[in-house]
Amino acid sequence: MMEPKGEEFGSWLVRQLARADMKQVDLAQHLGLTRAAVSAWVNGRAEPRDETKRAIAAVFDIDLASVRNRTTDIASALPLQWRHRPAHADGGREYGNAAAFAFDSDLSVLAREATQNSLDERHDPTAPVRVRYVLNELTGDHLDTFLAALQWDELRPHYEAAVIGQQKVSRSLQAALDDLDEQRSLLLLRVEDYNAAGLTGSEYQDGRYAAVVRRQLDSHKQAGGRAGGSYGLGKATLWATSRLGLVLVNSTLSTPHEGRSEHRVVGRLDLPWHELDGEAYAGPAWFGEAEPGPVHKGVSRSWWADEDEVRSLHLDRTSHAPGTSFLIVGAHDASGDAETLQEMHDKLVRSLADGFWATMIGGKAGGALMEASVTTLRNGRVLISEEVVDPHAHHPALGRALQAYLDGETVSELTSGDQVALVEVPLVVSPLKGRSRARNKGREHSAVLLLTSAADRDERHSRVVCMRGNRMTITEQRPRELPLGTAPFQAVLLAGFATGREGEDAELAEAFLRASEPPEHDRWDRTEELTSLYERGALTRLKEFRTEIDKAVRGLVGRREATRAGGPAALRELLKLEGGPGIAPARRTQGFPVVRSIQARVDGRGAWNVTVGLKLPDAEDPWVLNPVAKFDVRSGGRPAVGWAELTASDDCRVENGNLVIDPGVRAAVFTGVTDPATHPVQGGLARLVVDVQKARGGAA
Repeated sequence: MMEPKGEEFGSWLVRQLARADMKQVDLAQHLGLTRAAVSAWVNGRAEPRDETKRAIAAVFDIDLASVRNRTTDIASALPLQWRHRPAHADGGREYGNAAAFAFDSDLSVLAREATQNSLDERHDPTAPVRVRYVLNELTGDHLDTFLAALQWDELRPHYEAAVIGQQKVSRSLQAALDDLDEQRSLLLLRVEDYNAAGLTGSEYQDGRYAAVVRRQLDSHKQAGGRAGGSYGLGKATLWATSRLGLVLVNSTLSTPHEGRSEHRVVGRLDLPWHELDGEAYAGPAWFGEAEPGPVHKGVSRSWWADEDEVRSLHLDRTSHAPGTSFLIVGAHDASGDAETLQEMHDKLVRSLADGFWATMIGGKAGGALMEASVTTLRNGRVLISEEVVDPHAHHPALGRALQAYLDGETVSELTSGDQVALVEVPLVVSPLKGRSRARNKGREHSAVLLLTSAADRDERHSRVVCMRGNRMTITEQRPRELPLGTAPFQAVLLAGFATGREGEDAELAEAFLRASEPPEHDRWDRTEELTSLYERGALTRLKEFRTEIDKAVRGLVGRREATRAGGPAALRELLKLEGGPGIAPARRTQGFPVVRSIQARVDGRGAWNVTVGLKLPDAEDPWVLNPVAKFDVRSGGRPAVGWAELTASDDCRVENGNLVIDPGVRAAVFTGVTDPATHPVQGGLARLVVDVQKARGGAA
């Protein structure tokens, strides 16, 4: 990492004087110079000669290099402290941070909002931003050490004062304190990114740091119009996910501040209004070094922490790359879906895959926009190994569609199951108010629709996943009026900058769609921003866009039915309508069996041992299925491998090498062991794919 450029001498000197509790006249007397000379240094009109810098170093009791480089501050007796904001002078009270209630306290919401912020702040556009989620449960001495570093004894009285009220936040805080006392454990969740901008800027003036740490509803995005967020609310999910309303921050800056780049550390606490020892407090508090400057004297500001401080606060970072670590203290999932560490780990992985699968896929012309992983610790030791999110494993068909587009390998119509068809969809962007000519309907932008066959294990299919900007999933819609017997498919709609195209039309479409999104950024619909900024008819343009998407899908699946007589053979057999002249068509099976879960390991012989759970639609006849094991390869067909054993476990039976599942059964489990003699390579060197197909001649 390059050595950061030193700070301007004047601003550096002002801060050192404050840290030493000295005035300009005091320094002048120590140096035997006039106050005017020191004032000239402070105001940037002059800089002292080398021999004078040597004397300044002696006054501050530091080495000459520190004065020359100006990348460190002098030692100070100013302690780290929690500073609680005094109550409003006019008697106003806030019983919690309203921004935190804009979203649910749900891990999936946190993953969506926090990760989108990281993606929007990608620093080097030629490399992906790397996002890591680290769960760490603290107990025993590890918990006590952390609480001591956090100055918990100073904080606890404020919590106890804040829980006296009967507001929602007060009740939640009381429950968190009770659990901490009874269970003697605390869950930390560190959300960290690398190759991101970091919290740059001044402590109090405009900048990324102030927008996140000191302000509400300040987005301060600088992503060239590609940002997913725009309300400045997403950061509130960090505090909302903390049962204690407490988040610690450690940032490595892409642009130095005060001549420094690494370990800019601060803490922020959001409590409701409360009274303690006769003093009233507004609620927010900050953890940091006491501000030595005269304007904000006594306020807790960020400080440049050393390695020991960072380690004790569990704010370690794995590299020197710019970015920020947010430590959520007392993390939880308020939805109740994830209570154990394993459940929380799995939910984070799943949420990252669902929201950002498209950003984690790269093409021939460029790499992925993002990489993501989740790991889980207990007292700093690995409990669940780091799991890198694989977009193709979670969304194989959608991933195939986007991969083909990025690689330039799409077709105009589908003639085989693994192809990806592309068609353009018009979006008319309404003109801004006061900027249009008479009868000007707007500017047309060509969005891109990609469509391919659904994967066998897709539980949700025949939908269009819509995205813009940096390819975060915004919404999905199910096309209307599809032809009868349409084979299951997956479709991706790329609009604005998500198309990978530049130009005014993409820029206008991006702004238009962003204005139509609520704070959750989960749909394109009527918003106050849309109706206030754009000419009348903007909502109609959105409805027309959805209609055009449906029309494009029908066009692709219609051509597919005509050319393929019902789609790929396996899907065609499942969806065919039987009957003859004068005979009503037989009932069509709704859906097809899918793999719901799979557990696998490679044994000492190199054989794959798998336990597979199936989800089945309701049927009047038995399902007769043929499980096929295949090795995954980068290109070409997947080679099939034989079974050494195939055993029925739950609600199924094996007959002649096939699985037979009785009518009405909705879930079944079987186990299998592959035959190493049929493996084209060693089992441990390949990924296994289990494809459950309908057996030839089987009825359903």
